[in-house]
Amino acid sequence: MPPGGDGTGGSWPAAARNQHYPVLSALLEDSAEDLYENAPCGYLSTLLDGRIAKVNGTLLKWLGHRREDLVGHRHFSDLLTIGGRLYHETHFAPLLRMQGEVNGVALELRAADGTRLPVLVTSTVKRDEDGEPLLIRTTLLDARDRRTYERELLRARQDAEADRERLQRLATTLQRTLIPPAIEPVPGMETSAHYHFASSDEVGGDFYDLFPLAAGTWGFFMGDVRGKGADAAVVTSLARYTLRAAAVSDPEPVRVLANLNSALDQQAQEDEPFFCTVIFGLLTPKENDAGFHVVLAGGGHPPAVLLRADGSADYLPTPGGQLVGVVPDAQFTTATLDLRPGDTLLLYTDGLTEARTRNPGERYGDEALLAFVRSLVPTSAPGVVRSLTALLDSFGEGLDDDTALLAMSVPPGKR
Repeated sequence: MPPGGDGTGGSWPAAARNQHYPVLSALLEDSAEDLYENAPCGYLSTLLDGRIAKVNGTLLKWLGHRREDLVGHRHFSDLLTIGGRLYHETHFAPLLRMQGEVNGVALELRAADGTRLPVLVTSTVKRDEDGEPLLIRTTLLDARDRRTYERELLRARQDAEADRERLQRLATTLQRTLIPPAIEPVPGMETSAHYHFASSDEVGGDFYDLFPLAAGTWGFFMGDVRGKGADAAVVTSLARYTLRAAAVSDPEPVRVLANLNSALDQQAQEDEPFFCTVIFGLLTPKENDAGFHVVLAGGGHPPAVLLRADGSADYLPTPGGQLVGVVPDAQFTTATLDLRPGDTLLLYTDGLTEARTRNPGERYGDEALLAFVRSLVPTSAPGVVRSLTALLDSFGEGLDDDTALLAMSVPPGKR
């Protein structure tokens, strides 16, 4: 640019500027025509009846048609696929007549060789000074890359959903291997259990079992492993099978928990300790079908609830019981009771008492649970589990942790 010039030729003499105007005008006209013909999008002008009046070279190249085959002979709708033609007649054209403009509609063109070209179509009605429609101008953007991207995105989403379904099936299968498929019947006793899965994507750490031991005794336990997922599944499997094996060799509840504590301590890593809460018990039938004698040992687990035939219900704490697997020499305490006809013993995991209620920031809590079971007595193992299952369902999304229930009762007729 000459010194002092403004880029428009203002610093040149008037005669020189006038001399260049015809050349510049010709160049601008040539550039405008070239831009129309070779634009990166297709241009099309049609009469009001849809007959093609003008078409640019870009669109002709896309479709493989000659200009003379289209202009004055074909309609815009003739270039569309059958589905696109129907949409154009029933939606696009009526909307264009009402609004005077339609933007970004996805249609497909049919090329001369029969292939399809996805495009985004924008049409506007050109009007004269009196507002009367003269013709329709249409711009078509090549949407092949966008269609490919959308298909790849859809395929990726479908693959992700398939992977998630596989993971859910794996998690469900793994979870079900960690809890007994059914509780074995105990002569002279009613039993019932329930497991609520908080998520189908992750394996929880709750576990329970009830199984026969020598000399007519039965062992049972309820536990909750820290965390979720594969790591929790490893600890859950170790705890469940260690408890069973330990009960066979030495069924005294305190010794069973001590053996589990040693097993978890040996398997733990420095940065990833293995620990859980557990309550373990022994059932021994009393003489003359008068119920069962129960010995419980607690390792940091929520206390069992004893529902009596006389209509009372209270927690049965095992104070001082430490978490299992935290320290090598953990101490555990026991509690004993007689489960008489009409009595029910309930074990549960803390997903129940830590469920979120409808009041913001409020948890269900121990007092609410005790009040709930007191409203049920006298009841039976199946009855209390049914009622608690309905209670769990009522929490909806507020129940964000797995919850296990195990109940044992002596039928009222036993004496």
